Amino acid sequence: ASDGKDGASAAENTPPRVPQGKMGERSSAFYSAGQFFFEYLVVVSLKKMPDGHYEPKITYQFPKRENLLKGQKEEEERLLQAIPLFCFPDGNNWVPITEFTSETFSFVLTNMDGSRKIGYCRRLLPSGRGVRLPEVFCIISCLGCFGLFSKILDEVEKRRQISMAVIYPFMQGLRESPFPAPGKTVTIKSFIPDSGTELIELTRPVDAHLEHVEFQALLQRLSPHLILHIFASAMLERRLIFLAEELSVLSQCIHAVAALLYPFTWAHTYIPVVPECLLDTVCCPTPFMVGIQMRHLERVLEQPMEEALIVDLCEGKIIRAVGDEEEILPRKLQNEMLVSLNRHNNNNNVHTLEQVNALVSEAFVHFFVRLVGHYASHIKWGRSGSGSFQERAFCKAIASKSCRKFVKKFVKTNMFSLFIEEAEKSRIPQEGNG
Repeated sequence: ASDGKDGASAAENTPPRVPQGKMGERSSAFYSAGQFFFEYLVVVSLKKMPDGHYEPKITYQFPKRENLLKGQKEEEERLLQAIPLFCFPDGNNWVPITEFTSETFSFVLTNMDGSRKIGYCRRLLPSGRGVRLPEVFCIISCLGCFGLFSKILDEVEKRRQISMAVIYPFMQGLRESPFPAPGKTVTIKSFIPDSGTELIELTRPVDAHLEHVEFQALLQRLSPHLILHIFASAMLERRLIFLAEELSVLSQCIHAVAALLYPFTWAHTYIPVVPECLLDTVCCPTPFMVGIQMRHLERVLEQPMEEALIVDLCEGKIIRAVGDEEEILPRKLQNEMLVSLNRHNNNNNVHTLEQVNALVSEAFVHFFVRLVGHYASHIKWGRSGSGSFQERAFCKAIASKSCRKFVKKFVKTNMFSLFIEEAEKSRIPQEGNG
């Protein structure tokens, strides 16, 4: 199925270039209120091929799009070609089964303009007797809010056990509701035969940049020490490969690693679950952050790849490293972060998921503030209102030698450039610098 493969690489879009579109545009696509909740709901089922193996195919799509312009139609076709591969990334080794625990995971597709769409998936076994095949309900949205979409998928799954027919009125109702602002709730009326009308409340977390994240998933699998090695490698935009068997573990942990970089955005190849037919992504010379199922470990290690950090999420260890991970971050700041991460680890049982998210995020944001928080006072504003960043003065202003050494590398990253480009455009009077 080589054509399917090309479709996926086009949709995943892994050329060695910066995606077009600025950081602000991309993040606003993720977070603005009032948009549609989702673009599509698709059902992906396994179809038996003449040679006996099963291949994932889209068997249902809602809504059907009419009157698309040529460019939109091509983009839609590319999207629809890629989705099945990401819903069943574990290849064709499926057979009919009698029992299966539902799983929730997500994937990300990058459009040609650098904007991202997220696929929220629930893989489940339809109700019934005897052996049958699992299917995936996949909601495509440009909104990043994992918790909210998991709740929507719970409703979809509940309805699927009654009949397909009761799913669509619910999705239609959802489509007609505006996406709520952070902290706000939207209520959707939903009718199910025999149980009447239900009201479903969907509340969006207050903190928009944490609504797609569960840091707990990372803390449960990796020591704070290793998390900092991964964070340091991500900050220098290296190649990161995560291994686990479960799709949900891969997607949760990779979203969490990307979120540690806030307020910066990972702008390179980002595939939380790599489909089997795209495993050669790991040969890419450009930076990437990818998740691969453990069963493919041998194949991955055989690939001719450049230096990469390979993390085993099952055993909580690093399989392959560049070797300097311990030395990347300024020692003093690294130790401070270790102390705060260990603190959350020691009283894990006390914190709710939201509290863990807030505490972990705070530690990393604090790190960035200490290191590069003075960037705003090194933007020189011209009469026309456009700013230009004074990189040398910015680096020179850092008193600590080890911090300066690190920042000199960090300012060369794509992540930092995108952030500064955005800052040079939006002149907001800074407190105390006016």
